[in-house]
Amino acid sequence: MEIRVFAPTGALGAGFDLEGFRRGVDLRPDVIACDAGSTDSGPSALGSGRPKLSNEAVRRDLRHLLRARDELGVPLVIGSCGTSGRDDGVDLVADLVREIAGEERLDLRMGLVYSDQPAERLVALWDDGAIVPLPHAPAVTSEVLTDSHVVAMMGVEPIQRLLVAGCDVVLAGRASDTALFAALPALRGADPGLTWHAAKTIECGAACAVPPSANGLFVHLRDDHFEVTTVAPGSRLTPRSVAAHTLYENADPHRVLEPGGALVTTDAVYEQVDDQTVRVSGAEFEPADGYTVKLEGARLVGHQTVVIGGVRDEVVIRRLPELLAMAGDYFEAKIADVFDGQVDPDTVDIDFRIYGAGAVLGEHEPDKLTPGEVGVLVTVTAPTQQVAHSIATFVAHATSHLPVPEYDGLVTTVAYPFSPPEIDRGPLYEFTLNHVVTGIGPHDLFRTTTETIGGEG
Repeated sequence: MEIRVFAPTGALGAGFDLEGFRRGVDLRPDVIACDAGSTDSGPSALGSGRPKLSNEAVRRDLRHLLRARDELGVPLVIGSCGTSGRDDGVDLVADLVREIAGEERLDLRMGLVYSDQPAERLVALWDDGAIVPLPHAPAVTSEVLTDSHVVAMMGVEPIQRLLVAGCDVVLAGRASDTALFAALPALRGADPGLTWHAAKTIECGAACAVPPSANGLFVHLRDDHFEVTTVAPGSRLTPRSVAAHTLYENADPHRVLEPGGALVTTDAVYEQVDDQTVRVSGAEFEPADGYTVKLEGARLVGHQTVVIGGVRDEVVIRRLPELLAMAGDYFEAKIADVFDGQVDPDTVDIDFRIYGAGAVLGEHEPDKLTPGEVGVLVTVTAPTQQVAHSIATFVAHATSHLPVPEYDGLVTTVAYPFSPPEIDRGPLYEFTLNHVVTGIGPHDLFRTTTETIGGEG
C-alpha cells in the first residue's frame, strides 16, 4: 500500500513557490492538506476574529489549491481556518472557496466543521468536572469561560466523517495540525505510528527543510516506512532536519500527544535517500485510555497605545532604569489628577522596554549589555482606547524630558521618529484556557455541514 500526501505550504496565505507546487501536483497526491492557523502569534486572532494573514494572500494560495484539487480529483483539507479556527474563520474561507469556484467554474462538494463552544456547554462541563487543566494552564472560573471566546481542537474524526460523505473540500475550525494530514491515511488503514509521524513531519510544510521555507513537502506513506521529499527548487532535507521537527512545539520530541493517543518516536530511524528525500521508520502510536479534546480561549482585557523612541546618549542610557522608575510614581499621580478619580491607576499599566539593553530576555539576560544606542518601547494599557491614548500623550511628553542629574537645564532624553508619537494599537487579548475536556467522544464538541457548489446541485 502507498498513500501520497501533499502539504503545499506551512500556512494558508504564507505563499509557496509555484514551480515546487507544480512538482508536488505532478507526483499525484491522494490528498492535499494544509494548516491555516496557530496560536503562535498570540491570542488576538481568537479573541477578535481577525485572521493573521490577509484575505488577498489566502485567496492567492487557495486558488492554486482548488485548481490542483480539481485537476487531480482528490480531497483538499484545510484546518484552523481564519488563524484561530473560530466559526467565522471557517465561514470566511468558505466564502473565498465559493468566490473562487465561481470564477474558475469548479464543481465541488464542500464540508465545514465548526469548533466554537457555547458558554452554556462550557459551564456545564466545568460544573461536571470534565474540564481539566494542562501543565502551566491559567486559573479558570466559570466567569472566565463565559467571558472568553473558546474553540475546541478536533482530531481526525470530524474530518474523516466529511471525507466519507464524499466532500471534495473540507474546511475545519480549530484542529490538531497533524490531524489534517493523518485523516485520510488513517481512514484507509495505514499504520498509525507512521501516519502520525508523517503528519507531524509535514504539518508546517517545508519548515524542516534546509533552508526552512513556507513551501511544501510530499510524503509517500508505505507499509513499513514513509519517505518525505521537499518540492521547492534549491531546498533539501537531512535526517537531522526531519528528526528535529518532532521537537517543534513539543517539550518531549519522543512523545507527541494527540486527542486519541500519543505518537512515540523513541525508536524512529531516519535515513538519507537523496538530497531532497529522507526515509523514516520505527514510530509507534499508543492509543489513550480515554479521548480528550483541547480547549483554547481568549478574552479582551484592555486597549493599548504605544510610543516608540530612541536614545543615543550614553549618560541617558545609563540613567534610564532609575529615571523610568521615578517617572512611574509621577505617572500614577498624574492619572489621578487628570482623570479626577474617574480612572483607577490600578487598571492602567505603563510598560517601558529598552531594546538594545536586554529587553528581550529581561532579568534572564546572561551578559550585561553596554549599547551605544537603544530603542524605547512604551506600552500603555487601559480599560478603553481613549484612556490609553490620553495617558500615552503625557507619558510620551514627560519621557522625552526626563531630568538627568549630569546635565543642567532641560534636555531631550528620548527622540521620537513619528509625529505625533502615540500609536493606538487597539484591543488587547489574553489566553484564558489551556485545558482539555475528558469523558467525551471525538465528535461531541463539533458541528458539520455540507453543500454542493456548481454542477447540478
